[in-house]
Amino acid sequence: MAKVVQPPPRFTHEEWTRSNLTKYANAEVERQGAERLVDESKRLDDETRRRAEKTQADVKKKLQQRLDDIRFWKKELDDKLEGITNEIDSLLAFKTRVEKALQATAEPLHIARNCLGNRERRLKIDLVHDDVQKELIKEVETLEGVQALLQRTLEEATEQIRLNRKAKYLLEKDLKDKFHAQDIDEYCENLKNNSAGLHFKDGATRIETNSTSPEEWQDFSHENIENAERERMNSAQLRSNIDGILQSTSNDQRKQVDATNLAFSKRIHETLDTKGKLEDHLNKILGQIKEIEENISRLKKGIADKEAPLKLAHTRLDTRGGRPNVELCRDAVQYRLVEEVHELENSLAQLQSRLADTKNSLKGLTRNQLDVEDDIETKNNTLFIDEVECMGMRKSINIQQF
Repeated sequence: MAKVVQPPPRFTHEEWTRSNLTKYANAEVERQGAERLVDESKRLDDETRRRAEKTQADVKKKLQQRLDDIRFWKKELDDKLEGITNEIDSLLAFKTRVEKALQATAEPLHIARNCLGNRERRLKIDLVHDDVQKELIKEVETLEGVQALLQRTLEEATEQIRLNRKAKYLLEKDLKDKFHAQDIDEYCENLKNNSAGLHFKDGATRIETNSTSPEEWQDFSHENIENAERERMNSAQLRSNIDGILQSTSNDQRKQVDATNLAFSKRIHETLDTKGKLEDHLNKILGQIKEIEENISRLKKGIADKEAPLKLAHTRLDTRGGRPNVELCRDAVQYRLVEEVHELENSLAQLQSRLADTKNSLKGLTRNQLDVEDDIETKNNTLFIDEVECMGMRKSINIQQF
């Protein structure tokens, strides 16, 4: 069944008037509210704009201050880097000096040991523990001590160079980070509101967990600088010590080598003098031997010369014993012949005794000759070892100042 159409409501004139007035009032309220909102918005916009400009100016100022701090520490780091770099180069040069000084001890030590070995080939009585032997042993001990000291010094220099390079690496790393940070902050400082590439970033206000405080940032660079300065000072002190060690070791070596050479010179002179005296004695012995041999010849001739008179006397006595009867008289001839025989026999006995003594003397002189000749040969061997072999080698010893 079709719905019955209802007629529209009817309002009175008063309702119509009241409704209009209400709408006027509501519109006025909204308009005034909108006007206030527009005024407040303008004021807020001006306020936030001024605040943003002030904040940006403050940020830029702090960026500039931060850049000034970075540049300051960069300069400090760069100065220390230059200092530690120069110190590394200087210490490397000193290390090279120590290495050369250590290498230079090898030849003198080899020569000293060879001299000790060669002098073991001295013969008999000349194998004596003399001043040369003592000085050579002392020289070997001195050179070995110098080698040990230089080796320890070389190890200290190597370790200090490692520490210097570590300090240099930390400075370079710190400088590299600061260069990067400076580039970033200079880029941020130059950014403007109309710069290209501006963007929103979620979480941009988040504080990084691995970030540091300004105090920690400053302390980090300060510690690197102090560490570098400490190592540089240690390195400079070590260089001073090395200079003193090189000078003292060189002086010690030179002094000991001179002492050994002086001992060699004295010993060679003493041996030459002794050898000369032995040769003089040998010449005298040889002369005496010649005289003794001539004396033996004379004695033998004297003995031989007495045989004929003795035979003559014996023959006369024997012949006169054949005189007949009363003619066998003990006359003066008989007594004198007997005396002659006794005299000749006594002379022969004396000459033979003197010949025996002379032969014994010749044997003694010959033994002495052999002993002296053997000792001279021993001295020649010693002189060859000391003067030719040892001093020949020692001429090449050259103690330098490194």
